[in-house]
Formats: sequence, structure tokens, C-alpha cells
Amino acid sequence: MTRRRWIADEVSGSRAVLLGAHADHLSRVLRARVGQEFDITTGNEVRRGHITAIASDRVEFELGAQIPGPATVRVTLVLSIFKFDRMEWAIEKCTELGAARIVPVIARRTEAHLAVAAAKRAERWRRIVLQASEQSRRISPPEISEPMKLKDAAALPHGLRILLSETETEVMLKDALQSGSSNDDVALAFGPEGGWTDEELALFEEAGWVSASLGSTILRTETAAIAGLAVALAELQA
Repeated sequence: MTRRRWIADEVSGSRAVLLGAHADHLSRVLRARVGQEFDITTGNEVRRGHITAIASDRVEFELGAQIPGPATVRVTLVLSIFKFDRMEWAIEKCTELGAARIVPVIARRTEAHLAVAAAKRAERWRRIVLQASEQSRRISPPEISEPMKLKDAAALPHGLRILLSETETEVMLKDALQSGSSNDDVALAFGPEGGWTDEELALFEEAGWVSASLGSTILRTETAAIAGLAVALAELQA
């Protein structure tokens, strides 16, 4: 049976700790006991861990051997803010797929009330990616940036930056990915409901982003993000 994986809240030497609701779920819901073994991630590696102490809000582990993991590629999603229920679903699924970072962006067509409320949702998004990371057995959750303005997102430094646009008709995402180096970190930008404005497209172009398409059909933002990330990871890990 595959061991359940937990992302430690605190790590010190050969000790790791789960805290708060994280610990409560393991101790009360899953009824863990001292001596049980789990896989524990410390932020940059996975190690065997056995429980040495349990309380309702704290579970302590003694860490053992390192567990080797596959090499990964770093893909950042620049994700225009859209309806929160669908956005949270996209964040969860992109975490499972392997996104390294998710940057929520306030675009021109982002609904005003969503833009105002987004800053208060960031902590909820971080809880979602933590749970999804443990479920999908990642080494660490993706970084969730604070919501930022589009001009700041366009200036983010990455080796290869690709803007997904429904107005692009010639360059497919797969082709755009092949234009970069195999060592490049990749950023993919996805527009809001209604798409990018002409001014936003020009801003990205001036900042050096490459425009690409996911095909001839018009996709919802959450569909585009999941499909785009899946294509990118398949190409980059090939």
C-alpha cells in the first residue's frame, strides 16, 4: 500500500511537525498512532517519517531515509482572476498536474467585485494547494502569489513566457514551447472570461511574451489553464 504523504509545517534536523488543523486531521480523523510511518516532505525532499508524539494540534515525526523522486520542470501559471468556484477548481487541478507557481492577475475584464475580494482569497487558495499537493504526492505545494496587476505580471522574469490567446491563429502552444531552451522556466498566461483586450495583448508583446493558441475552439479559463499546463508538462518532460 502506498504511504500517505504529508507536507511538514515545521522541520528541524531529523524532526518534522504537523500543526493545527493539519495535525488534527491526522490525529483525530485518521486516528494515527505513535510509531506509524508516513512519507513526509520537507520542502525540497521526501523522507520516511514515523510518529513520535501526538496531540490534537501537533503531531511530531522522526525523519528517516530520503525517498528519491522524479526530476520536475517549473511552470508558472499567470491566471486572470475569474469566478472563484471555478478558479479554485482550476487551482486544485493545476496543482495536481504539477504547476510550480500560480500568479492571480487582475485583468481588464476581471469583474470588479472579484478583483476587490481576491486578496482575501489567497489564504484559502494556499490551503487548497496544500491539500491537493498531499493528495497528489507532490514534494511541495505551488507558490500562490498575492494578486497583482497585469503590468506587473507581464514583467515577471522567466526563460520562456507564453501568452495563450484566442486571436492567435498560426502558432500552437506545442510549437511555442519548442522555441525555448530545455533549461528554461516557463510561464503561461491565461486571460479572463471575455479574453484579453487589445491593449493587454500589446502590453504582453512589448514585454517579450510569445503568443500561442490551444486550438480553434474557445475554452473557458479553467479548461484552458488545465489543458495548457498538461500540454506544457508533456512537452517539457518528453
